[in-house]
Amino acid sequence: MKKTDMLYGSPLKSVLRFALPIMASSILQYNYSLVDNIIVGRYVSSQALAAVGSVGPIGAFIVGAALGLTSGFSIPVAHAFGEKNKEKLSQYAGSSICLAFVIGLVLVVTSHLLSYPLLKLIGTPDDIIGLSSAYINILYYGIPFQMLSNNFTAISRSVGESKKPLYFFCVSVVVNFVLDLLFVKEFGWGVEGAAAATLISHAAACTLNGIYVLKFNKDIRITRKDLRLEKSTALHQIKLGVPVSLQFTITSIGSMCMQSVVNSFGTNVIAGFTAAGRVEQLTNIPMSSLGVANQTFVGQNYGAGNYNRILSSVKKLFVLNILVSVIMSITLYTIGPSVVSLFLTESSPEIMAAAKRYILAIAQCYSLVAILFLMRNTLQGLGFTYANSIAGIGEFFGRLSVAFILTPIIGFDAICYAPPAAWLLADIPLICIYLIKRRQFKRNIIKKADGI
Repeated sequence: MKKTDMLYGSPLKSVLRFALPIMASSILQYNYSLVDNIIVGRYVSSQALAAVGSVGPIGAFIVGAALGLTSGFSIPVAHAFGEKNKEKLSQYAGSSICLAFVIGLVLVVTSHLLSYPLLKLIGTPDDIIGLSSAYINILYYGIPFQMLSNNFTAISRSVGESKKPLYFFCVSVVVNFVLDLLFVKEFGWGVEGAAAATLISHAAACTLNGIYVLKFNKDIRITRKDLRLEKSTALHQIKLGVPVSLQFTITSIGSMCMQSVVNSFGTNVIAGFTAAGRVEQLTNIPMSSLGVANQTFVGQNYGAGNYNRILSSVKKLFVLNILVSVIMSITLYTIGPSVVSLFLTESSPEIMAAAKRYILAIAQCYSLVAILFLMRNTLQGLGFTYANSIAGIGEFFGRLSVAFILTPIIGFDAICYAPPAAWLLADIPLICIYLIKRRQFKRNIIKKADGI
Protein backbone atom coordinates (compact mmCIF):
# COMPACT_ATOMS: atom_id res chain seq x y z
CA MET A 1 0.00 0.00 0.00
CA LYS A 2 1.18 3.47 -0.78
CA LYS A 3 1.88 6.02 1.88
CA THR A 4 -0.93 8.45 2.51
CA ASP A 5 -0.90 11.92 4.05
CA MET A 6 -3.33 10.60 6.64
CA LEU A 7 -0.50 8.60 8.19
CA TYR A 8 2.34 11.00 7.44
CA GLY A 9 2.87 14.75 7.46
CA SER A 10 1.00 17.53 9.26
CA PRO A 11 -2.25 16.23 10.83
CA LEU A 12 -4.09 19.52 10.29
CA LYS A 13 -3.04 19.85 6.66
CA SER A 14 -3.95 16.21 6.03
CA VAL A 15 -7.45 16.68 7.43
CA LEU A 16 -8.03 19.98 5.64
CA ARG A 17 -6.96 18.60 2.25
CA PHE A 18 -9.19 15.59 2.78
CA ALA A 19 -12.10 17.70 4.04
CA LEU A 20 -12.38 20.00 1.01
CA PRO A 21 -13.71 17.33 -1.41
CA ILE A 22 -15.98 16.04 1.37
CA MET A 23 -17.30 19.55 1.84
CA ALA A 24 -18.01 19.87 -1.87
CA SER A 25 -19.64 16.41 -1.88
CA SER A 26 -21.83 17.41 1.07
CA ILE A 27 -22.95 20.53 -0.76
CA LEU A 28 -23.86 18.40 -3.76
CA GLN A 29 -25.73 15.89 -1.58
CA TYR A 30 -27.53 18.77 0.06
CA ASN A 31 -28.63 19.90 -3.38
CA TYR A 32 -30.89 16.85 -3.68
CA SER A 33 -33.31 18.26 -1.11
CA LEU A 34 -32.43 21.89 -1.87
CA VAL A 35 -33.34 21.59 -5.56
CA ASP A 36 -36.50 19.65 -4.69
CA ASN A 37 -37.54 22.32 -2.21
CA ILE A 38 -36.80 25.30 -4.46
CA ILE A 39 -38.46 23.84 -7.56
CA VAL A 40 -41.47 22.52 -5.64
CA GLY A 41 -41.83 25.81 -3.74
CA ARG A 42 -41.55 27.97 -6.85
CA TYR A 43 -43.30 25.86 -9.50
CA VAL A 44 -45.95 24.08 -7.43
CA SER A 45 -46.95 25.94 -4.24
CA SER A 46 -46.01 26.81 -0.66
CA GLN A 47 -48.41 24.05 0.36
CA ALA A 48 -46.34 21.58 -1.64
CA LEU A 49 -43.16 22.94 -0.01
CA ALA A 50 -44.71 22.36 3.42
CA ALA A 51 -45.62 18.81 2.34
CA VAL A 52 -42.05 18.07 1.25
CA GLY A 53 -40.62 19.66 4.39
CA SER A 54 -42.92 17.85 6.78
CA VAL A 55 -41.52 14.45 5.73
CA GLY A 56 -37.95 15.49 6.60
CA PRO A 57 -37.91 14.00 10.12
CA ILE A 58 -39.51 10.76 8.88
CA GLY A 59 -37.01 10.49 6.05
CA ALA A 60 -34.19 11.12 8.51
CA PHE A 61 -35.66 8.47 10.82
CA ILE A 62 -35.56 5.69 8.22
CA VAL A 63 -32.91 6.77 5.72
CA GLY A 64 -30.68 8.24 8.44
CA ALA A 65 -30.78 4.98 10.37
CA ALA A 66 -29.84 3.10 7.20
CA LEU A 67 -26.93 5.40 6.38
CA GLY A 68 -25.77 5.24 9.99
CA LEU A 69 -25.33 1.51 9.60
CA THR A 70 -23.10 1.93 6.53
CA SER A 71 -20.98 4.52 8.38
CA GLY A 72 -20.30 1.93 11.04
CA PHE A 73 -19.63 -0.85 8.52
CA SER A 74 -16.70 1.09 7.00
CA ILE A 75 -14.84 1.80 10.26
CA PRO A 76 -12.83 -1.49 10.15
CA VAL A 77 -11.83 -0.67 6.56
CA ALA A 78 -9.96 2.45 7.75
CA HIS A 79 -8.39 0.49 10.62
CA ALA A 80 -7.23 -2.24 8.23
CA PHE A 81 -5.77 0.38 5.90
CA GLY A 82 -3.81 1.89 8.78
CA GLU A 83 -2.57 -1.60 9.71
CA LYS A 84 -1.56 -2.15 6.05
CA ASN A 85 -3.55 -5.39 6.06
CA LYS A 86 -4.83 -5.82 2.48
CA GLU A 87 -6.67 -9.07 3.19
CA LYS A 88 -8.71 -7.65 6.07
CA LEU A 89 -9.38 -4.46 4.11
CA SER A 90 -10.89 -6.36 1.17
CA GLN A 91 -12.81 -8.68 3.47
CA TYR A 92 -14.42 -5.83 5.43
CA ALA A 93 -15.13 -3.81 2.27
CA GLY A 94 -16.83 -6.74 0.53
CA SER A 95 -18.85 -7.62 3.61
CA SER A 96 -20.04 -4.03 4.00
CA ILE A 97 -21.33 -4.01 0.41
CA CYS A 98 -23.37 -7.18 1.01
CA LEU A 99 -24.76 -5.89 4.29
CA ALA A 100 -25.75 -2.56 2.73
CA PHE A 101 -27.58 -4.26 -0.13
CA VAL A 102 -29.49 -6.81 1.99
CA ILE A 103 -30.50 -4.33 4.69
CA GLY A 104 -31.49 -1.79 2.03
CA LEU A 105 -33.99 -4.22 0.52
CA VAL A 106 -35.50 -5.01 3.92
CA LEU A 107 -35.87 -1.29 4.70
CA VAL A 108 -37.74 -0.59 1.45
CA VAL A 109 -40.56 -2.86 2.57
CA THR A 110 -40.49 -1.69 6.19
CA SER A 111 -40.49 2.01 5.32
CA HIS A 112 -43.54 1.73 3.06
CA LEU A 113 -45.47 -0.02 5.82
CA LEU A 114 -44.57 2.70 8.35
CA SER A 115 -44.87 5.74 6.07
CA TYR A 116 -48.52 6.83 6.37
CA PRO A 117 -48.92 5.89 10.07
CA LEU A 118 -45.85 8.01 10.90
CA LEU A 119 -47.23 10.98 8.96
CA LYS A 120 -50.46 10.72 10.95
CA LEU A 121 -48.54 10.23 14.20
CA ILE A 122 -46.66 13.53 13.87
CA GLY A 123 -49.89 15.38 13.08
CA THR A 124 -49.27 16.22 9.42
CA PRO A 125 -52.11 18.61 8.42
CA ASP A 126 -54.90 17.06 6.34
CA ASP A 127 -54.36 19.54 3.51
CA ILE A 128 -50.81 18.28 2.83
CA ILE A 129 -50.69 14.67 4.08
CA GLY A 130 -51.58 13.26 0.66
CA LEU A 131 -48.75 15.19 -0.99
CA SER A 132 -46.32 14.21 1.79
CA SER A 133 -47.18 10.53 1.43
CA ALA A 134 -46.85 10.57 -2.35
CA TYR A 135 -43.43 12.25 -2.15
CA ILE A 136 -41.81 10.11 0.52
CA ASN A 137 -43.12 6.75 -0.74
CA ILE A 138 -41.30 7.27 -4.04
CA LEU A 139 -38.11 8.28 -2.24
CA TYR A 140 -38.15 5.07 -0.20
CA TYR A 141 -37.39 3.02 -3.32
CA GLY A 142 -34.01 4.73 -3.35
CA ILE A 143 -32.91 3.42 0.07
CA PRO A 144 -30.82 0.52 -1.35
CA PHE A 145 -29.15 2.92 -3.80
CA GLN A 146 -28.44 5.42 -1.02
CA MET A 147 -27.04 2.76 1.30
CA LEU A 148 -24.78 1.29 -1.37
CA SER A 149 -23.66 4.72 -2.58
CA ASN A 150 -22.92 5.87 0.97
CA ASN A 151 -21.08 2.61 1.62
CA PHE A 152 -18.97 2.87 -1.53
CA THR A 153 -18.13 6.48 -0.63
CA ALA A 154 -17.17 5.48 2.93
CA ILE A 155 -14.92 2.71 1.61
CA SER A 156 -13.16 5.16 -0.73
CA ARG A 157 -12.67 7.68 2.07
CA SER A 158 -11.40 4.98 4.42
CA VAL A 159 -8.42 4.42 2.13
CA GLY A 160 -7.76 8.14 1.71
CA GLU A 161 -9.77 8.90 -1.46
CA SER A 162 -12.22 11.78 -1.12
CA LYS A 163 -12.07 13.31 -4.62
CA LYS A 164 -13.64 10.59 -6.77
CA PRO A 165 -16.96 10.51 -4.84
CA LEU A 166 -17.13 14.27 -5.44
CA TYR A 167 -16.98 13.77 -9.21
CA PHE A 168 -19.75 11.18 -9.09
CA PHE A 169 -21.99 13.42 -6.98
CA CYS A 170 -21.47 16.19 -9.53
CA VAL A 171 -22.99 13.94 -12.17
CA SER A 172 -25.90 12.88 -9.95
CA VAL A 173 -26.73 16.47 -8.96
CA VAL A 174 -26.85 17.51 -12.62
CA VAL A 175 -29.15 14.54 -13.30
CA ASN A 176 -31.38 15.55 -10.38
CA PHE A 177 -31.58 19.20 -11.44
CA VAL A 178 -32.37 18.45 -15.09
CA LEU A 179 -34.98 15.83 -14.22
CA ASP A 180 -36.53 18.08 -11.55
CA LEU A 181 -37.10 20.82 -14.11
CA LEU A 182 -38.36 18.31 -16.66
CA PHE A 183 -40.69 16.37 -14.35
CA VAL A 184 -42.00 19.27 -12.22
CA LYS A 185 -41.88 22.37 -14.43
CA GLU A 186 -42.43 20.87 -17.87
CA PHE A 187 -44.47 17.72 -17.19
CA GLY A 188 -46.33 19.13 -14.16
CA TRP A 189 -45.85 16.00 -12.06
CA GLY A 190 -45.65 17.98 -8.79
CA VAL A 191 -44.03 16.43 -5.72
CA GLU A 192 -44.05 12.98 -7.34
CA GLY A 193 -41.87 14.33 -10.15
CA ALA A 194 -39.39 15.82 -7.67
CA ALA A 195 -39.19 12.50 -5.82
CA ALA A 196 -38.69 10.53 -9.06
CA ALA A 197 -35.85 12.83 -10.10
CA THR A 198 -34.11 12.32 -6.76
CA LEU A 199 -34.58 8.55 -6.97
CA ILE A 200 -32.95 8.36 -10.41
CA SER A 201 -30.05 10.58 -9.33
CA HIS A 202 -29.40 8.32 -6.30
CA ALA A 203 -29.23 5.33 -8.66
CA ALA A 204 -26.73 7.19 -10.86
CA ALA A 205 -24.47 8.05 -7.90
CA CYS A 206 -24.62 4.46 -6.64
CA THR A 207 -23.65 3.04 -10.04
CA LEU A 208 -20.68 5.36 -10.54
CA ASN A 209 -19.36 4.90 -6.99
CA GLY A 210 -19.75 1.14 -7.23
CA ILE A 211 -17.87 0.85 -10.53
CA TYR A 212 -14.98 2.89 -9.13
CA VAL A 213 -14.63 0.91 -5.88
CA LEU A 214 -15.00 -2.51 -7.50
CA LYS A 215 -12.93 -1.88 -10.63
CA PHE A 216 -10.61 1.12 -10.42
CA ASN A 217 -9.56 1.90 -6.82
CA LYS A 218 -5.98 0.61 -6.62
CA ASP A 219 -5.99 0.31 -2.82
CA ILE A 220 -8.98 -2.05 -2.82
CA ARG A 221 -9.09 -5.49 -4.41
CA ILE A 222 -12.49 -7.00 -3.72
CA THR A 223 -12.92 -10.54 -5.06
CA ARG A 224 -16.03 -12.70 -5.33
CA LYS A 225 -14.90 -14.43 -2.16
CA ASP A 226 -15.07 -11.09 -0.31
CA LEU A 227 -18.60 -10.38 -1.58
CA ARG A 228 -20.30 -12.67 0.89
CA LEU A 229 -21.53 -12.51 4.45
CA GLU A 230 -19.08 -14.22 6.78
CA LYS A 231 -20.62 -14.48 10.23
CA SER A 232 -17.87 -13.07 12.48
CA THR A 233 -16.99 -10.24 10.07
CA ALA A 234 -20.61 -9.24 9.54
CA LEU A 235 -21.39 -9.33 13.27
CA HIS A 236 -18.38 -7.13 14.04
CA GLN A 237 -19.52 -4.56 11.46
CA ILE A 238 -23.11 -4.68 12.66
CA LYS A 239 -21.86 -4.19 16.22
CA LEU A 240 -20.16 -0.99 15.09
CA GLY A 241 -22.99 0.14 12.82
CA VAL A 242 -25.97 -0.32 15.14
CA PRO A 243 -24.96 2.39 17.69
CA VAL A 244 -24.42 4.89 14.85
CA SER A 245 -27.79 3.93 13.41
CA LEU A 246 -29.41 4.24 16.83
CA GLN A 247 -28.00 7.73 17.16
CA PHE A 248 -29.72 8.73 13.90
CA THR A 249 -32.90 6.91 14.93
CA ILE A 250 -33.12 8.45 18.39
CA THR A 251 -32.33 11.93 17.05
CA SER A 252 -34.91 11.52 14.29
CA ILE A 253 -37.59 10.44 16.75
CA GLY A 254 -36.90 13.65 18.64
CA SER A 255 -37.13 15.60 15.38
CA MET A 256 -40.44 13.90 14.50
CA CYS A 257 -41.82 14.80 17.91
CA MET A 258 -40.66 18.38 17.41
CA GLN A 259 -42.18 18.38 13.90
CA SER A 260 -45.50 17.39 15.44
CA VAL A 261 -45.31 20.54 17.57
CA VAL A 262 -44.37 22.64 14.51
CA ASN A 263 -47.31 21.14 12.61
CA SER A 264 -49.69 22.48 15.23
CA PHE A 265 -48.82 26.03 14.12
CA GLY A 266 -50.19 25.51 10.61
CA THR A 267 -48.96 25.32 7.03
CA ASN A 268 -47.32 28.79 6.86
CA VAL A 269 -45.14 28.16 9.91
CA ILE A 270 -44.25 24.69 8.58
CA ALA A 271 -43.13 26.28 5.30
CA GLY A 272 -41.04 28.93 7.09
CA PHE A 273 -39.50 26.37 9.44
CA THR A 274 -38.72 24.07 6.48
CA ALA A 275 -37.03 26.80 4.43
CA ALA A 276 -34.97 28.05 7.38
CA GLY A 277 -33.93 24.49 8.20
CA ARG A 278 -32.61 24.02 4.66
CA VAL A 279 -30.48 27.15 5.01
CA GLU A 280 -29.16 25.91 8.36
CA GLN A 281 -28.17 22.59 6.77
CA LEU A 282 -26.12 24.46 4.19
CA THR A 283 -24.14 26.44 6.79
CA ASN A 284 -23.58 23.20 8.75
CA ILE A 285 -21.55 21.69 5.94
CA PRO A 286 -18.07 23.15 6.67
CA MET A 287 -18.19 21.99 10.30
CA SER A 288 -19.63 18.56 9.56
CA SER A 289 -17.11 17.99 6.74
CA LEU A 290 -14.17 18.66 9.04
CA GLY A 291 -15.64 16.14 11.46
CA VAL A 292 -16.08 13.47 8.77
CA ALA A 293 -12.53 14.06 7.47
CA ASN A 294 -11.14 13.69 10.98
CA GLN A 295 -13.05 10.42 11.36
CA THR A 296 -11.05 8.92 8.49
CA PHE A 297 -7.80 10.43 9.81
CA VAL A 298 -8.46 9.02 13.27
CA GLY A 299 -9.48 5.61 11.92
CA GLN A 300 -6.33 5.16 9.84
CA ASN A 301 -3.99 6.38 12.57
CA TYR A 302 -5.72 4.31 15.21
CA GLY A 303 -5.10 1.24 13.07
CA ALA A 304 -1.44 2.28 12.73
CA GLY A 305 -1.09 3.02 16.47
CA ASN A 306 -0.27 6.71 15.88
CA TYR A 307 -2.00 8.01 19.02
CA ASN A 308 -0.02 11.26 19.15
CA ARG A 309 -1.29 12.22 15.67
CA ILE A 310 -4.86 11.61 16.78
CA LEU A 311 -4.51 13.88 19.83
CA SER A 312 -2.85 16.57 17.74
CA SER A 313 -5.58 16.60 15.08
CA VAL A 314 -8.42 16.77 17.60
CA LYS A 315 -6.79 19.63 19.52
CA LYS A 316 -6.21 21.75 16.41
CA LEU A 317 -9.54 20.95 14.80
CA PHE A 318 -11.41 21.86 17.98
CA VAL A 319 -10.10 25.43 17.71
CA LEU A 320 -10.62 25.54 13.94
CA ASN A 321 -14.20 24.27 14.10
CA ILE A 322 -15.11 26.87 16.73
CA LEU A 323 -13.74 29.62 14.48
CA VAL A 324 -15.65 28.22 11.51
CA SER A 325 -18.86 28.10 13.59
CA VAL A 326 -18.53 31.82 14.37
CA ILE A 327 -18.14 32.61 10.65
CA MET A 328 -21.14 30.41 9.81
CA SER A 329 -23.22 32.07 12.53
CA ILE A 330 -22.57 35.49 11.04
CA THR A 331 -23.30 34.15 7.55
CA LEU A 332 -26.54 32.50 8.62
CA TYR A 333 -27.76 35.61 10.41
CA THR A 334 -26.89 38.09 7.64
CA ILE A 335 -27.95 36.26 4.47
CA GLY A 336 -30.21 33.50 5.83
CA PRO A 337 -33.53 35.37 5.43
CA SER A 338 -32.65 36.32 1.85
CA VAL A 339 -31.85 32.71 0.97
CA VAL A 340 -35.17 31.59 2.49
CA SER A 341 -37.03 33.64 -0.12
CA LEU A 342 -35.53 31.43 -2.87
CA PHE A 343 -37.78 28.62 -1.72
CA LEU A 344 -41.01 30.55 -2.03
CA THR A 345 -43.26 31.91 -4.74
CA GLU A 346 -45.21 33.92 -2.19
CA SER A 347 -43.41 34.92 1.02
CA SER A 348 -46.15 35.81 3.46
CA PRO A 349 -45.21 37.74 6.63
CA GLU A 350 -46.03 34.67 8.75
CA ILE A 351 -43.69 32.41 6.76
CA MET A 352 -40.79 34.89 6.87
CA ALA A 353 -41.31 35.66 10.58
CA ALA A 354 -41.07 31.96 11.47
CA ALA A 355 -37.95 31.53 9.33
CA LYS A 356 -36.18 34.58 10.81
CA ARG A 357 -36.91 33.56 14.42
CA TYR A 358 -35.49 30.08 13.81
CA ILE A 359 -32.37 31.42 12.05
CA LEU A 360 -31.63 33.86 14.89
CA ALA A 361 -31.83 31.14 17.55
CA ILE A 362 -29.53 28.79 15.62
CA ALA A 363 -26.99 31.50 14.80
CA GLN A 364 -26.59 32.32 18.48
CA CYS A 365 -25.58 28.75 19.39
CA TYR A 366 -23.65 27.35 16.41
CA SER A 367 -20.47 26.55 18.35
CA LEU A 368 -22.37 23.79 20.14
CA VAL A 369 -22.97 21.87 16.92
CA ALA A 370 -19.33 22.41 15.83
CA ILE A 371 -18.18 20.57 18.96
CA LEU A 372 -20.77 17.86 18.36
CA PHE A 373 -19.55 17.12 14.83
CA LEU A 374 -15.91 16.88 15.89
CA MET A 375 -16.36 14.77 19.03
CA ARG A 376 -18.91 12.38 17.54
CA ASN A 377 -16.88 11.68 14.39
CA THR A 378 -13.63 11.34 16.31
CA LEU A 379 -15.03 8.68 18.64
CA GLN A 380 -16.71 6.98 15.67
CA GLY A 381 -13.37 6.80 13.85
CA LEU A 382 -11.85 5.13 16.89
CA GLY A 383 -14.58 2.50 16.81
CA PHE A 384 -16.24 3.71 20.03
CA THR A 385 -19.61 3.98 18.33
CA TYR A 386 -21.55 3.49 21.57
CA ALA A 387 -20.84 7.19 22.14
CA ASN A 388 -23.13 7.96 19.18
CA SER A 389 -26.08 6.34 20.94
CA ILE A 390 -25.36 8.22 24.16
CA ALA A 391 -25.18 11.50 22.24
CA GLY A 392 -28.41 10.61 20.42
CA ILE A 393 -30.19 10.14 23.74
CA GLY A 394 -28.92 13.55 24.86
CA GLU A 395 -30.21 15.17 21.67
CA PHE A 396 -33.54 13.41 22.06
CA PHE A 397 -34.20 14.73 25.56
CA GLY A 398 -32.90 18.17 24.65
CA ARG A 399 -35.36 18.56 21.79
CA LEU A 400 -38.32 17.09 23.61
CA SER A 401 -37.86 18.86 26.93
CA VAL A 402 -37.62 22.30 25.34
CA ALA A 403 -40.20 21.79 22.57
CA PHE A 404 -42.94 20.18 24.67
CA ILE A 405 -42.42 21.88 28.03
CA LEU A 406 -41.72 25.43 26.86
CA THR A 407 -43.87 25.69 23.73
CA PRO A 408 -47.12 26.15 25.70
CA ILE A 409 -45.36 28.93 27.64
CA ILE A 410 -43.33 30.88 25.07
CA GLY A 411 -44.71 29.53 21.79
CA PHE A 412 -42.70 29.01 18.59
CA ASP A 413 -39.48 30.37 20.17
CA ALA A 414 -39.23 27.16 22.19
CA ILE A 415 -39.03 25.14 18.97
CA CYS A 416 -36.30 27.44 17.68
CA TYR A 417 -34.09 26.80 20.73
CA ALA A 418 -34.76 23.06 20.91
CA PRO A 419 -31.87 22.12 18.54
CA PRO A 420 -29.25 24.09 20.56
CA ALA A 421 -30.50 22.40 23.72
CA ALA A 422 -30.11 19.05 21.97
CA TRP A 423 -26.55 19.86 20.87
CA LEU A 424 -25.55 20.85 24.40
CA LEU A 425 -26.86 17.64 25.97
CA ALA A 426 -25.04 15.61 23.31
CA ASP A 427 -21.75 17.52 23.71
CA ILE A 428 -21.41 16.89 27.44
CA PRO A 429 -21.14 13.05 27.34
CA LEU A 430 -19.08 13.08 24.12
CA ILE A 431 -16.47 15.40 25.63
CA CYS A 432 -16.32 13.29 28.80
CA ILE A 433 -15.81 10.06 26.83
CA TYR A 434 -13.12 11.65 24.66
CA LEU A 435 -11.22 12.94 27.70
CA ILE A 436 -11.16 9.42 29.12
CA LYS A 437 -9.85 8.02 25.81
CA ARG A 438 -7.28 10.82 25.57
CA ARG A 439 -5.90 9.85 28.96
CA GLN A 440 -5.57 6.24 27.78
CA PHE A 441 -3.81 7.32 24.58
CA LYS A 442 -1.30 9.40 26.53
CA ARG A 443 -0.47 6.34 28.64
CA ASN A 444 -0.04 4.28 25.45
CA ILE A 445 2.28 6.94 24.00
CA ILE A 446 4.46 6.85 27.12
CA LYS A 447 4.58 3.04 27.08
CA LYS A 448 5.52 3.04 23.38
CA ALA A 449 8.31 5.59 24.01
CA ASP A 450 9.65 3.45 26.86
CA GLY A 451 9.54 0.34 24.68
CA ILE A 452 6.99 -1.42 26.86
